Amino acid sequence: MGKRSNLVWQWYNKQVAKIKTEKPQGYWDEELAKITEKRDCFVPRNQMRDNINKATRFIINWCLANNIANIVFGWNPFNKDGINIGHKNNQEFVQIPTAKLKERVSQLSQQYGINFIETEESYTSQASFLDDDFLPKYGEKPERWKASGKRVKRGLYCSSNGSLINADCNGSANIIRKVSAQLNFDLTKACRAVLTLPKRYFWDSLSKQYRKDCEAARFQPAA
Repeated sequence: MGKRSNLVWQWYNKQVAKIKTEKPQGYWDEELAKITEKRDCFVPRNQMRDNINKATRFIINWCLANNIANIVFGWNPFNKDGINIGHKNNQEFVQIPTAKLKERVSQLSQQYGINFIETEESYTSQASFLDDDFLPKYGEKPERWKASGKRVKRGLYCSSNGSLINADCNGSANIIRKVSAQLNFDLTKACRAVLTLPKRYFWDSLSKQYRKDCEAARFQPAA
């Protein structure tokens, strides 16, 4: 997004955080509706829609090119309410319309014959994948439940024996683990090595030509 759009989002997020302080999840009132309408006057909706479509098309093309038959999407209602991952990260995260992303990925998955699985993601970022921590459902955490590892900083998770892995990979692996039994997923290869350095993509790399190259790669004969 452009500089002006970022400033509008920053202003909007600060106002929302202020209004929702000490309010219950899902709280909404006329003041929130008013500032949301004001935000939409400055931030083009088609810009965010375009970003969602680019990201979704990249995900689907990646699955098709690599013979991936399942997409697991972790989702909790109101998953952004009360989030605390640092001031800057909070503002960047709440700008992502995850509900729209989920809906679009689900639509294209069905269109291309990919199995889309939605699962709740409670405690997946706290629990340690390498330690095989128990993963409670939302509202069902045992009284003495405690994660074996911990997030030492944004982007880095430490297991009980001191092994460091990417925090997002740890959370993603735990999300898949929530449904691994019912879908018969084999997670034995999801070791520390593959959870350390995830491949990162930026909006600029999701250009139309790049997506076309991914699409073309689907039809290349195997060597």
